[in-house]
Amino acid sequence: MLGPGDVLGDRYRLDEFVASGGMGQVFRATDKTLNRTVAVKVLLPGLTSDAEFGSRFRAEARIMASIGHKGVVGVYDYGETPEGTMFLVMAFVDGRPLGERITREGGLSAVETMAIVAQAADALHAAHSNGIIHRDVKPNNLLVGDNGAVTLVDFGVARSSNVTSVTKVNAVIGTALYMSPEQASGKPIAPSTDIYALGAVAYHCLTGGPPFTGNSPLEIAIKHLQDDPPPLPADLSGSVRALVERAMEKDPADRFPTAAALAAAARAAQDQTIQDQEQGVVPAIPRRSATATAPRAGTVVGGPGPSGGRPAWIPVAVGVALLVMAVGVVMAVIALTGGDDKKDTPSTVPSATQSAAPATSGPAPGGGGATRTTAAPSASASASASPSTATSSAAPPPATSQAPPPTTAPPVEPTGGATTPPVDTSVPAA
Repeated sequence: MLGPGDVLGDRYRLDEFVASGGMGQVFRATDKTLNRTVAVKVLLPGLTSDAEFGSRFRAEARIMASIGHKGVVGVYDYGETPEGTMFLVMAFVDGRPLGERITREGGLSAVETMAIVAQAADALHAAHSNGIIHRDVKPNNLLVGDNGAVTLVDFGVARSSNVTSVTKVNAVIGTALYMSPEQASGKPIAPSTDIYALGAVAYHCLTGGPPFTGNSPLEIAIKHLQDDPPPLPADLSGSVRALVERAMEKDPADRFPTAAALAAAARAAQDQTIQDQEQGVVPAIPRRSATATAPRAGTVVGGPGPSGGRPAWIPVAVGVALLVMAVGVVMAVIALTGGDDKKDTPSTVPSATQSAAPATSGPAPGGGGATRTTAAPSASASASASPSTATSSAAPPPATSQAPPPTTAPPVEPTGGATTPPVDTSVPAA
């Protein structure tokens, strides 16, 4: 097994292991002749004996070298060791796989997703124009640099003979998640196959998970054939949702006609999303996984309560107000019923001085001459007197007595030298 320190072709020294797949390993290496950093992909020994696979490998290496697009990893050299190990020498891309980014952050914003889709679609269009169908577009085959540049890598070498199979786990466990319906069913593939896969990658970026999952590649492939993916989040702009839905149409004829058309649509959707964010229509923060746990109902998270943004103290204040109102009603009822219970007991009739400021009274709700009194004390009563004390000198007259003069009337003068006015106990006619 090769490792750091080994030299291939007397020229390429392997320096550091970078990544591995089902069919090969990638190393950061040094080209000793040109003194530059390169990437070397070494095929696993078990595959070098397959003559057909070796022929495909060499042919595809030549085609990749002819693309010459900044979004496609460049191929510098091809070689075989005396022991039969085949290797490709490519440009070393200073970036990390998109899959690692999604796993770490749980998803990307719509703006960044559309920027990645646009660049990847440009790279696919360049490949399609040269007769190459990638057949394995997935997050781990898109390298994103610190400056946001996207590079499409791994153009098929190891997947050439197995990409349409859903029974060989090592070949399709990664690709089944983004596999087009025609590819999953073994039908002829076309550039639209890569368009579908890139749409599935966009879905993964926006939601934090692939469109379909399952217990086996076969189960996932059947879902790509028969099922619609779960709806995208409703707060995405309509242009973003429309792009992903069209790219993932089951019928290839309903997808974007070319990868260039997909790239143009992605840039338009990016611009629309930026405009919507400036107007406050859609959120500008990166999206997390659609299955992320939301705060429990009723939990205050650094802001207003959950019920329509109301502050948490409002329900408490309303409860206290209702309690106070209930106590007031009970006290009023006690005051009213207390006067009725004492109507047969003679009470002290207010003097002329007390009559100058009687308790507030008014007509009874039933009409007629009877009056109903409130709990308000007279002007001469003590401020601390209880409104429910029936025997107080400030108590109102019985319900059957004549209404006392209003507070604005002059004091009542005694007639005939009597000290108290006669009490009329008759009930006036209604």
